[in-house]
Amino acid sequence: MNTPTGNGADRAGLAALLARLKGQGVDSPELVQALQQTPRRGFVPSQWQDATWTRGSIPIGCGEMLEGVDLQARVLSALQLEPGHRVLEVGTGSGYTAALLSRLTARVLTVERFRSLADEARKRFAALGITNVTVKHFDASNGSPQESPFDRIVVWAAFESLPRSFADQLATNGVMVAPIGPGDGQQDLAKLTKVGSRFDREDLERVRFQPIAKSIAAAL
Repeated sequence: MNTPTGNGADRAGLAALLARLKGQGVDSPELVQALQQTPRRGFVPSQWQDATWTRGSIPIGCGEMLEGVDLQARVLSALQLEPGHRVLEVGTGSGYTAALLSRLTARVLTVERFRSLADEARKRFAALGITNVTVKHFDASNGSPQESPFDRIVVWAAFESLPRSFADQLATNGVMVAPIGPGDGQQDLAKLTKVGSRFDREDLERVRFQPIAKSIAAAL
């Protein structure tokens, strides 16, 4: 895999991204370093390489998408990650977000309903020497209670309503970021902070995600 500074297109794309993020108040030095160290191009299918640093989503197979890099960075910023954190990610996809998380936190459990995407992500992590990410092929529509508690949870699919069952899987003062709203329209990207046995909710922006699936894929 090429490093982000391996060619002019990547250098220019990363520089433009960092400028956009700074304009939005996202300028964490740790997040910037993770973006610089993680070769996004290696997580993008060959036919979509020209879109590597665009704001839009990129198809990755199995009907799934790699979210735009701007949105991914804003979500990671909202999570307020710390080096000792344990993180659950629901929706591995290409593995790019988990690779960023691996540089910002202690342990990452990333869960994917498509076996082929999970297998491909494992290969990418191995190629990059990432050892603190565990990939599971698993139905995580209700989280992963047996692995909890987590300091942070991020979900890349939409819940129809507040996912209250996840509160029990967060450590005290833990944070979850997930889209909430109708599966056939726009949703609110919500930051949910655990307070006691409930959530404090802050809506960050409007997004459009697929509804969360309650099973593993029968094929692929």
